[in-house]
Amino acid sequence: MIVCWRCGESLEKLTLPLARLDECPACNAQVHVCRLCVHFDPAIARACREDDADEVREKERANFCDYFRAAENAFSADHAAAEQQAAAQLQSLFGADDSAGESGSSADPAIRAAEDLFGKS
Repeated sequence: MIVCWRCGESLEKLTLPLARLDECPACNAQVHVCRLCVHFDPAIARACREDDADEVREKERANFCDYFRAAENAFSADHAAAEQQAAAQLQSLFGADDSAGESGSSADPAIRAAEDLFGKS
């Protein structure tokens, strides 16, 4: 069974061969991508075991590769967990939302002082 390379959701509702613009029904990730291909191998140069294939630089974006064949083992729970952890770290670093700007007062004293000095617009 073929599953999405990003979220692990089944792609059985999609018809094979996968079209270039097909997307995962669960996470909307493009699926005609190097990361879902049987030839994808990040351990080698160009990350592709097919010698005749043109180089594709963006491995997670749809491409026109004629050698594309969907792999059954493309989903990696470790990779998904690392991606979620990175997203959580970015949210904690930059904040998940702009609630401070909407409430009229910033939690950071330096920002509050700058807003008081220059006027908040």
